[in-house]
Amino acid sequence: MPVLSLQGGRPVLGALAPACVWLLLWQLASVALGSTLLLPAPLAVLVRAGQLALAPGFWPLASFSLVRVAGGFALSFLLALALGLAAHRSRMLRTLLEPLLVALKGVPIVCVIVLLLIWVGSRAVSGIAVLLAVFPPLYFALLEGLDNVDARTDEMLRGFGVGPFRRLLLQQWGESLPYLLAASRSACGMAWKAGVAAELVGTPVGSIGERIYQAKLLLETTDVFAWTLVVVLLSLACERAFLLALEATGRLAPRLALRLGPRCAEAPSCAPCELSLDGATLAYDGAVVLEGVSLDLSAGSRTVVMGPSGVGKTTLLSALAGALPPLSGSVQAGPGASAVYQDVRLLEQLTAEENVRLAAPWLARDAVRALLLELLAPEALALRASELSGGQRRRIELARALAHPSAAVILDEPFSALDEEAHRRAAAFVLDHLGGRTLLVASHLPQDPALLSARVLRLREGPPAHSSEKSLE
Repeated sequence: MPVLSLQGGRPVLGALAPACVWLLLWQLASVALGSTLLLPAPLAVLVRAGQLALAPGFWPLASFSLVRVAGGFALSFLLALALGLAAHRSRMLRTLLEPLLVALKGVPIVCVIVLLLIWVGSRAVSGIAVLLAVFPPLYFALLEGLDNVDARTDEMLRGFGVGPFRRLLLQQWGESLPYLLAASRSACGMAWKAGVAAELVGTPVGSIGERIYQAKLLLETTDVFAWTLVVVLLSLACERAFLLALEATGRLAPRLALRLGPRCAEAPSCAPCELSLDGATLAYDGAVVLEGVSLDLSAGSRTVVMGPSGVGKTTLLSALAGALPPLSGSVQAGPGASAVYQDVRLLEQLTAEENVRLAAPWLARDAVRALLLELLAPEALALRASELSGGQRRRIELARALAHPSAAVILDEPFSALDEEAHRRAAAFVLDHLGGRTLLVASHLPQDPALLSARVLRLREGPPAHSSEKSLE
């Protein structure tokens, strides 16, 4: 026999049990007091709420309050988005807004309502009160989310030439969304509290707050409870609808970013570039890794950097990719270099095809599929990156790097997590699609220089680390 359940598999009876306990306690308290003036029974409140909902004038009343609360919340949310994004990019603006936000959080809402009544009148006060009440938590939630965006993924997107708005849709929005969802769960309820409180103080004609105030004056306690139940139900409905819509944006934003990609008939042409260091000192996390390093990699050359773990291969590649400025000396980096990073940097919610299209939006879908089929089985192409194995994910990154037009291709341990056959095919794929570009690869695998027909650049340990070149015949 099937069990009635809520979304997520939680049984309905299990969800209702706590509510039933509180309703029972409410009923017992009502019986103990023995006065409906002090505490009406829950059934009486429910019946009265039903009567109110069926009354002819109910929906105009509910609409009056709903429009103002929902409108104030929507304006607050949009304002939090705009100022949160701006403050994330501008330290000056963030500092300027700080005192205002602290004041808004600390000022009692009743004091705000009284001032608003003086300034704008009773009919507009609830919407503005909602805006001011919920703006701070939404603003701070978005700011915290943006501050904690994964810097490595952002570096990858910048490297593939993804613009600020598309980066927002592809990564920043999705990573900030949990913070906004958590804040919105409380902000929706806070909006109704602030809106109805404003109506109670200002008593605009035709509002829920006015009816609650009248019920209080006439000592109709059951009506007070019934209207309160109506507000709670409206608040829950608004919260659920808004959270569902907000969650949906997390799925829609990356798809929109792909549609907004640059449109051109063919890939931009890029001539191979020279990569060089001249007396460069490079540091990672504040610690000097390579000091006084000089080297020249000619345009169109192929080089494999080898050496033990921790010697500075990744640091060297980051500098030559233009992602790591030197502490001293100079670096001539590859402009817009195509890169495969030591750690996997895919957008997990996108498919294999979409991750490649991200770096080469001018490629037709058939061309992307043909490229990926050189490395992956057909059934893997439509799967999200999060559903693929480590080796499959690595091959997607290789396809993405070679599909992107650039003057240089820089690959950091590109064949990790690949078996021998996949390793051989991946190396052949790199050569097939390199197109004369400068190639720089970091590897600890001795067969890679031969597979890539490349010379070796060895880094040896020692304080500081230095480099020496050795040709490979």
